[in-house]
Amino acid sequence: MSAEMPMGQDLLDAVTSEMPFGKFKGRRLIDVPEEYLVWMHSKGFPKSKIGQQLALIYEIKLNGLEQEVIKACRAHGK
Repeated sequence: MSAEMPMGQDLLDAVTSEMPFGKFKGRRLIDVPEEYLVWMHSKGFPKSKIGQQLALIYEIKLNGLEQEVIKACRAHGK
């Protein structure tokens, strides 16, 4: 993914949303530590929009795409 690639609204929303609960409440989802996302994955993400967003952020981090996604968000003014 490059900074020039168009980003879907779901991805932008996931990256810029804040964690609504738990130890990392108030942090942007992209800033939640990978170790916490791995733990949540093992327990099962919530069956909700925030759960879908956390699963997406987990996949981004798992595949080493975090910096590319952050760059693309900055290119979109987020």
